[in-house]
Amino acid sequence: MSFTEDQKKGSQPEKVLIAGLYGAHVPQQKAEEYLEELQMLVNTAGGDVVHKVLQNRDKPDVGTYVGRGKLQEIASVANEKQANMIIFDDDLSPTQARNIERETKLKILDRSGLILDIFASRAQTAAAKTQVELAQLQYILPRLTRFWTHLSRQSGGIGTKGPGETQIETDRRIIGKRISVLKEKLGKLDQQRKTQRKGRESIMRIALVGYTNVGKSSLLNALTNTSVLAENKLFATLDSTVRRFETGSTAVLLSDTVGFIRKLPHHLVDSFKSTLDEIREADVLLHVMDASSPSVLEYKAVVDETLKGIESDHKPTLLVFNKTDAVKDAEVLAGLRREYPDAVFISASRGIGLSDLQQIIEQQALTDYVKAEMNISLQNFKAISFIFDAAEVFFKKYHDEYIEISFRIRKDKLARLEEMLEPNDLISPEFV
Repeated sequence: MSFTEDQKKGSQPEKVLIAGLYGAHVPQQKAEEYLEELQMLVNTAGGDVVHKVLQNRDKPDVGTYVGRGKLQEIASVANEKQANMIIFDDDLSPTQARNIERETKLKILDRSGLILDIFASRAQTAAAKTQVELAQLQYILPRLTRFWTHLSRQSGGIGTKGPGETQIETDRRIIGKRISVLKEKLGKLDQQRKTQRKGRESIMRIALVGYTNVGKSSLLNALTNTSVLAENKLFATLDSTVRRFETGSTAVLLSDTVGFIRKLPHHLVDSFKSTLDEIREADVLLHVMDASSPSVLEYKAVVDETLKGIESDHKPTLLVFNKTDAVKDAEVLAGLRREYPDAVFISASRGIGLSDLQQIIEQQALTDYVKAEMNISLQNFKAISFIFDAAEVFFKKYHDEYIEISFRIRKDKLARLEEMLEPNDLISPEFV
């Protein structure tokens, strides 16, 4: 979309100038942190930031984002630094993007466009690729006047006379149809995922959530002894990954999910509904944070706000501070321990604190789940079917008139099962 494949492979990184605003609503220090993160996004996409620009404005200029005078200055600096692209830290309106492009004669991109470019290069599964394409088309649609101005003319010539559509109207119609197809495809993929998740209802599901690049994939690998991709880059994980984790006396399913980020546009969150459903339907969340980051608490707030936006902030959540070995100031770590006494402090890369985390996960699983043994009449097919759907069955033996069965089930589902039991169903007097 913005960076060529050759650039992504590292042949010749694109030279990029990045720009943002600070003012009454965004302090300068905060804006500088945003630009640092934008630079990391550019590096992840395969570009090379050659200059940064911050403009003091309380709100973006309607026509040029930074103001016409500042835009001319940016164009001059970009020419001096031999930059061939300018990326802005906020979303640009189609008018702003068009005016900036005309003034600078350079490629223009905003934060959403850059994130989508990274998503496109990271997507591996059919669901993720479909979600990325949908998000890209929804991003492009209102910007067609900028992307396709060279096509905005009436068709002419023999055999081309028709309803008088301009090319841009044709493009809009084609993109609109493609969006409808992708939404339908995502709906089907969503149903498949729901079926897969339904088959996992018998075991506790824990989703790893957190800011991007805090070490969620490394933690998943350390706990489950697997090799999920883990890189020191933003959005290294885009597709959800589910792994079984044996805790000793029980087992849970751990899901690695896409990392959150500051200023992630809401429409991008909407596009990744299927991926985020792993979070929505999890029993417990592990909120992983980078203890060595000076912005750790701000990142925590970003994640909390995102979880609230997808209606998952009510779930039982365990705070996990990762990368404790990288914390230089011991007092910083001590302060976090004082402020969050129930949190777990680990280093996934070095295996520090993982046994403590494992014990807490096991305790949570044992608290929410119970083991039971029952003899259920074969006539009560409703209860038997419910057990096989909702519980993890350890043992079953069929007799002439009943089934002998032992299983583990969530306490709330056990209550539902008990409502289905009949007088001739025999429950063992003791739950194991």
